[in-house]
Amino acid sequence: SLSLLRLMIGTTMDNAMKTNITPKIHILTALVAILSLFIGFQAIAQNVNSSFTEYKGMVFNDSKTPLPFANLSLEGTGISTVTNAEGSFNLKIPSEITQTTLSIAFLGYKTKTVDLSEFTNGLKDIYLTEISTELSQVNLGNTQSASTIVRLALERKSQNYLSDQSLMTAFYRETIKKRRRSVSLAEAVVNINKQPYNTQKPDKVALYKARKSTDYSRIDTVALKLQGGPLNALYTDLMKYPEYFLTDIEFDNYNFTFDYPTEVNGQKVFVVNFKQKETIAGPLYYGKLYINSESLALTDAVYSLNVEDRESASELFVRKKPANANVYPTQASYRVNYREKDGKWYYGYSNIQLEFVIDWDSKLFNSKYMLSSEMAITDIELYDPNAVIKAKERYRYSTVLIDEASGFSDPDFWGEYNVIEPDKSIESAIDKIKRQLKRG
Repeated sequence: SLSLLRLMIGTTMDNAMKTNITPKIHILTALVAILSLFIGFQAIAQNVNSSFTEYKGMVFNDSKTPLPFANLSLEGTGISTVTNAEGSFNLKIPSEITQTTLSIAFLGYKTKTVDLSEFTNGLKDIYLTEISTELSQVNLGNTQSASTIVRLALERKSQNYLSDQSLMTAFYRETIKKRRRSVSLAEAVVNINKQPYNTQKPDKVALYKARKSTDYSRIDTVALKLQGGPLNALYTDLMKYPEYFLTDIEFDNYNFTFDYPTEVNGQKVFVVNFKQKETIAGPLYYGKLYINSESLALTDAVYSLNVEDRESASELFVRKKPANANVYPTQASYRVNYREKDGKWYYGYSNIQLEFVIDWDSKLFNSKYMLSSEMAITDIELYDPNAVIKAKERYRYSTVLIDEASGFSDPDFWGEYNVIEPDKSIESAIDKIKRQLKRG
């Protein structure tokens, strides 16, 4: 349950793709293969039939520091998005919706509401005020320890989280870099049949549209691919998939302590630090859990895998590699955010940051790769039996997004769909792709 990503280094891409990888063992799977190939770009035009209005801006704190991963949701609807790593957002709203309010929430800050009429030509910067909450202000009730809070949060998921099936639209992005240079970029709009939290039925995902760029030709003969795509992001949903994070058996391997409490959406939140006990060997997690003080619902989690023991950490991630290469993770960090609607919480956003080093016996310098993926729910509706994701449409654990997607040439590719605004590094990569296409 601790294997969050697996690397495979083989002699051909075909051999790597034929390997059967059981999803119950891990969340993320990466395929690494030695190859030299030319990747061409395809152009697919998309027609947009419906009309929408764009609302753009940035979210700052009072000190004018951008706030990344802030939640923006249109009240009275299921439409939402998040700010990117630089605090920027772009929300597309059907043009017929003009009289409504945008809610902006960020952990530790007062939630703010803004009427759409306050946007000037669709533009507005939004400022949030930080909250300071003393521990004595939060009623601990009968809970005597941080570990008790966490246990109760896990036990109450049936009451606190969606108990009905729902249909979600999400935007997913994954990037792979070798040091500072982009090796691969893939983006997708996906449809999700989100299963109730009180069942063990897995969520179902289908690709709606996707685009990609992959260019290894000027970088190296080692190509890194991420297998699983949007499914990886869904498995960071700790309340839906606790078996990938904190099982009953593993619970006692951790120390839990209270940190200073905070607030989200106007509600007090416990902050619980957790870390594996010093007597426990092997890589486990450490980080913070944010738990609503009234309902004891988990609202956020920020955590990392302990990768100090390179050999043990490598065993979790590496499935196959050449004899003359050592592969090990140097960073594995995760973030998941939940949103509330009609008194029920649900998965809203997750971000995964991974770093790996490939150390070749025959080379003086090693290769360092950064893998990043994120997914945000941009719309949620009640379940419609007529819109069920069929078996042949389902995204599989063995699927590689960059093998399913097309190119970047259409400037209106996403149309009416909400996406996470690209940060500067991603914008630069996309601009480079467009220049290559233009020259071609």
